[in-house]
Amino acid sequence: MNWRSRLWASGTGRFAVIVVAVVTLTALVSLFWTPFDPQIGDVRDRWAPPGWPHLLGTDGTGRDILSLIMAGARTTVFVSVGAGVVATLAGIALAALGALTARWMRETVAVLVDILIAFPVLLIAMMISAVWGGSLWVVVISVGIGFGVNIARVTRPELRRVQQSDFVLAGRANGLTPAENLVQHLLPNVAPVFIVQLSWSMAVAVLAEAGLSYLGFGASVSQPSWGLLLADLQRYIGVHPLSVLWPGLAITLTVLALNLLGDALREATDPTLSARGTKRRAAEAHVPGVVS
Repeated sequence: MNWRSRLWASGTGRFAVIVVAVVTLTALVSLFWTPFDPQIGDVRDRWAPPGWPHLLGTDGTGRDILSLIMAGARTTVFVSVGAGVVATLAGIALAALGALTARWMRETVAVLVDILIAFPVLLIAMMISAVWGGSLWVVVISVGIGFGVNIARVTRPELRRVQQSDFVLAGRANGLTPAENLVQHLLPNVAPVFIVQLSWSMAVAVLAEAGLSYLGFGASVSQPSWGLLLADLQRYIGVHPLSVLWPGLAITLTVLALNLLGDALREATDPTLSARGTKRRAAEAHVPGVVS
């Protein structure tokens, strides 16, 4: 059974894949169609309850909440994927420099990683926003760099461990360059650890975008965002509590799914974890029931 089958066989993996697929598909569909224009409201339909034609109701300016959430999914996907790409590039580069180079370079990278990891991701984003202004690119770069450092810290010792393996030494003896050894042997063997950190960085990117947009450091008011929508609606939570539920639920489900997807992918791609889980389930199947 390959890793895709193992991922789909897991209940948490199946749930995570479905949620992430729905969010991604919603973002793609919103590029071409939404039930209503998310930026145009009708004051005659202010605070309409969920029903037809506004399935999730409207806000205080008459904008359709479902359309706003669909359009906000584009921002969520852009930020999470962008932060994941930046974190991947920064993390792999720092981990490779910290594990596969000369001793003075390894020690320099280790000190640099220890310094950078002391700064919280949201603090870095707010510092960059204060200088260059708030935007989605600030969120992408700050979260990407912040979690790239985390990825490097976790992956570097794994690379050092795998580097001493027989198959890596054999590849080096066969003439593989350090870069070829990294791509063919080292990275595939640290993938389970890397995947968890990457999914975590994408989940935090969603939270960071929502939080920074809520505080005014993230998306501009002209860009649909779940964080901005939450900030607009939370002022009326005592009068229209149901309207706040939808963006909050979208953020919660997306972050939960990304975290669960990382754990499920780690188990699906790590043969040792998969074998251990199979043996445990087989042992539990043979445990006799307790006679009452």
